Amino acid sequence: MPSTKRDFSHVPNFTGYMKKIAGWFADRPPMRILDMPAGAGKMREALAPLGHEVVCGDINRESGDYVYVDMSRPLPFEDGSFDAVVCLEGLEHMIEPALLISEIVRVTRRGGHIIISTPNITNMYSRLQFLFTGTFYQFNPAPIPVVRPGEMKDRGHIAPMSYFQIRYLFEHFGASVTSVDGDKFKKKVLAPLFLPIVLAGMLISRVLMREGGPGTAGRNREIFSHMLSLPMLMSRSLIVYLQKD
Repeated sequence: MPSTKRDFSHVPNFTGYMKKIAGWFADRPPMRILDMPAGAGKMREALAPLGHEVVCGDINRESGDYVYVDMSRPLPFEDGSFDAVVCLEGLEHMIEPALLISEIVRVTRRGGHIIISTPNITNMYSRLQFLFTGTFYQFNPAPIPVVRPGEMKDRGHIAPMSYFQIRYLFEHFGASVTSVDGDKFKKKVLAPLFLPIVLAGMLISRVLMREGGPGTAGRNREIFSHMLSLPMLMSRSLIVYLQKD
C-alpha cells in the first residue's frame, strides 16, 4: 500500500548540506536532476530558479507532482534519464544500500553527476562514541522502530555507510568519486583532544597504504587523503561527489 506523509520522516528546513550542494549546482549549465528522497522539496526550491529541471522522487505524498519512488525497489525511470542524481540522507535508511546505489548509477547518464550525503560515521566524535559504546554518531539503536517485512514505514538510521563503502559500491556499479565535502563541524570544542588521534592516524595510514598491490598507489593516496581531510574528520554529514564513468 502507498505510504502517507506520516509514514516516513524528512527534514523540514534547508540544511547545511543542502546549501553546499545547491552552491555546487549554481555555476553549472541547466541539468535534469533527480532529487530523491525529495522530502519537503527544499532542493527543488533552491535549484529550479537556477534553471535546472528538478524531478522530485519520494515515498511521501508531500506534493502532487512528486514521482512515487520506493528506494528499496527498482526506480521508475529509464536508463540514463538524468544529468544528475541527488540522494541526501537516504542510504542510511536502506536495508540494501547497494541496490539503491546500483539504481542511482543506472538512471544517471554517462558523464553525469551523482551527489550523496549521509551521516558522517567517520568524524572524530563518532569514532569516540564507537570506542565507548560500539555505536556510531546518529545511529543510536534505542529509538529504532520494529518494522516487519513488507511494512511501509521508516526504519530510521539502520545502515551506517563509511566513505570507503560508498566509494567501493559506486565504483563497482560504474561511478567514480571526484571529491568529498561536509557540512557543519561537529563538536569543535573537542578539537584539542582529536589532534593527537589524527596525528597517530596519519602515521598508521602510511603503513596501511603500503599494503596495496601493484598499480594501487595513486588510488590509495586519494582514499587516505580523503579520509584524513578536515570535512571527513569533523563534519556532521559527509557529502560525496561522483561522476558516472
